Amino acid sequence: MSNPLLDFSALPRFDDIRPEHVAPAIRQLIDENRALIAELVADPAPPTWANFVTPMTEEGERLGRAWGIVGHLHSVMDVPEWREAYNAMLPEVSSFYAEVGQNLELFEKYRLLHDSAEYDMLSPARQRIIDHELRDFRLSGAELPDADKPRFKEIQEEQSALAAKFSENLLDATNAHAEWIEDEAELAGLPDDAIAAARAAAERDGKPGWKFTLQMPAYLPVMQYADNRELRARMYRAYATRASEQGRPELDNGPLIGRILALRAEEAKMLGYRNFAEVSLVPKMAETPEEVLAFLRELATKAKPFAERDLAELQAFARTELDLDPLEPWDIGYASEKLRQARYAFSDQEVKQYFPEPKVLEGLFGVIRTLYGVDIVADTAPLWDPGAHFFRIDRDGATLGHFYLDLHARETKRGGAWMDSARSRYVGPRGTQTPVAYLVCNFPGPVGGKPPTFTHDDVLTLFHECGHGLHHLLTQVDDLAVSGIHGVEWDAVELPSQFMENFCWEWDVLCGMTSHVDTGAPLPRELFDKMIAAKNFQSGMQTVRQLEFSMFDLRLHSEVDASAGPVPIERVMELLDEVRREVAVMIPPPWHRFPHSFSHIFAGGYGAGYYSYKWAEVLSADAFSAFEEAGAGKGTLLDRETGERFWREILAVGGSRPALESFRAFRGREPRVDALLRHNGMVSA
Repeated sequence: MSNPLLDFSALPRFDDIRPEHVAPAIRQLIDENRALIAELVADPAPPTWANFVTPMTEEGERLGRAWGIVGHLHSVMDVPEWREAYNAMLPEVSSFYAEVGQNLELFEKYRLLHDSAEYDMLSPARQRIIDHELRDFRLSGAELPDADKPRFKEIQEEQSALAAKFSENLLDATNAHAEWIEDEAELAGLPDDAIAAARAAAERDGKPGWKFTLQMPAYLPVMQYADNRELRARMYRAYATRASEQGRPELDNGPLIGRILALRAEEAKMLGYRNFAEVSLVPKMAETPEEVLAFLRELATKAKPFAERDLAELQAFARTELDLDPLEPWDIGYASEKLRQARYAFSDQEVKQYFPEPKVLEGLFGVIRTLYGVDIVADTAPLWDPGAHFFRIDRDGATLGHFYLDLHARETKRGGAWMDSARSRYVGPRGTQTPVAYLVCNFPGPVGGKPPTFTHDDVLTLFHECGHGLHHLLTQVDDLAVSGIHGVEWDAVELPSQFMENFCWEWDVLCGMTSHVDTGAPLPRELFDKMIAAKNFQSGMQTVRQLEFSMFDLRLHSEVDASAGPVPIERVMELLDEVRREVAVMIPPPWHRFPHSFSHIFAGGYGAGYYSYKWAEVLSADAFSAFEEAGAGKGTLLDRETGERFWREILAVGGSRPALESFRAFRGREPRVDALLRHNGMVSA
C-alpha cells in the first residue's frame, strides 16, 4: 500500500501519485494477472461464472483502474516526467493485453462456459459478456496459428506506441507555435477577454505585448473576430499544418499515419477480413462498410444543397460587405461571424457574457436533477490540478457515483474534450462499487478576477461530455463488462451525449443557467430568439464537413491498399481530395494537412468509426423528439416521466443488451432520420 497506485480502497490518491510509482505498480499488477491466469487455466474443474469469470474480472479491474489513472494523468498533465513514465510502460501493458487476447487456454475456458448448462441459466447481461469475450478473443488473434501470434502481438504493441506518439507530436506542435503582437492596433476586432488572456500569456513568459497560441481558447477568437487578415492567415496556416512535414521534422505525423494504416491492414488480413474497416465494424451496430458509406452518402445528398446555399450566401456577403473576394479559408470564421451579426443582430461574444462558469454548472445540474430526480453535490477528493472539481451524485440518500470536472485549457493538457472512466459500477463478493468518471474540457480559464465565460458552443460541449458521464454514472448494471459505457456499441455510445446537447436550445433551460458576468442579468428573451433563429446558421456546411471526415476515415480504412507497407502520405491526401470533391463545398489550400491532426482516428479509437457521430445523431435526435412530444403545450421539455424512461431504457442498461433493443424499448419503434434533418433545418419546404 506504500505505492498509491496499488491502493484500490477508495478514490485515486492524486496528491500522492508520482511518475516513479508507475513502473513498479503496473508491473506488479501485470504479474498478479499472469499468475491468476496460469492458475485458472490449470484448474481442471469446469469453468463457471463464480470460479472463472469473477476472479478474472476482479484482477483485471485492478490493472485497468491503475493504468487508467496513469493514462488520465498523461492526458491532463503531459509534462516530460509523466510522458516518460507512461511511454516506458505502454509497450509492457500493450504486450500483456495482446498476450491475454491470444491465450487459447483462456479462450477455451470461455468457450466451455458458453457451451455449458450454466450459460442458459445466466442473465442476458452475463450471456452477452461471454459472447463479447469470445468475439474479442477472435479479434485479438486467439485462433491464429501459433506461428503467426508473435507477429500479431507485435502489431498491437506498435500500434499503441504509434497512437501515443501521434498525440504527443500534435500537442508539442500545437505548443510550438505562437504569434507575438506588439502593436495594439493589430488586435482590432478581438474581444476584451481574448486580449486580456493573450496579455496574461505574454506576462507568464516575461515578455511585452500579446501572445496568441494554437490552443483553442486563443486560436478561435482570432479566427472569428480579428480584423487583421494577415494574422488570421498566419494562424490558420500554422494550425492547418501542425505535426506535418511543413514544421519540425521530428513532429511530423505523416510517416506515423502511413505506418498505422499498414499495421491495421496487416492485422485485418491476418484475421481473415478484407480491410480494417470490416474489423472495426464487428463490435458496432453497422454491419458492413458499404452500409455505412450508403448512409453517409444519403445524408450528403440531402445536406449538400443546403451547404452550397450557405457558402454562396457567405461569399456574396463577404464580397459586398467585407471586401473579401475571393473568400479564403482563413476568412470563413470571420466572415461567418460578421454575417451572423448582420443577419441576426448578435455575436457569439455578446452571448458569451451571459454564460459564466458557475451559473452554467448550476443550470446543467438543474437539468439533471429535474430529469432524473438526483442531487449533484460538491464533494472533496485529491485532485491533479487546483482548477479541477469533484462532485457526488445522490438519489434518495444513496450515492450513485462521483465525477471529476477539469474544464480549463492548459499547455500540458491534450486538446479537445472527453469523458473517461475512473471506476465502473460493479457488484461483487465485496459489495457494490459505485462508478466514478472524468469529465475533461479545454475552455478558457479565469482572467482578471472574473469567472470564466463560455460560448454557447462551449456549453454544448459541456452538456455533451456530461451526457457520456451520465451514461456511465447512472448505470444500474451489476456486471463490470457491460455496466455504464462498457460493452455499448461504439456507434451508439454518442447517443446519450448528443441527446444532452438538445437541452441547450430550450428557453426554460437557458433562462435558468445564464447571468451576465458584469450585471447579473439573465439572458434576454430577445437575444435567445435570435440564437434560435441562427441555430441552423450554416448547418449545411457543418454537416458536410462532418460527412467529409467520416467518409475519408471509412474509405481510408476500406479502399486504400496498405498491404505493401506504409502508405505514402501523398496517397492519403489524394483520397481526401477525392472525398472533398464529392461532399465538400469549401476546399482548403493544397498545403493543408488535416490528416496529421486527425487524432480521433489515429490516436483516439475512432479508426473506421468516425461515422459514429452521425449514426448516433440520428438516434439522439429521434430520442429527443420523445421529450418534444411529451412537453408539447407544457412550456417545458424537462418531462420527468420521459426522463425516468430514458434513464431506465437507455442509461441504466449500459451495454447489457444491444443498443438497438434499448432504443426500441425507449421509443417503441425503429429509429428514423427525420428528426435529425428537422433539428438541423434541412427539410425542404
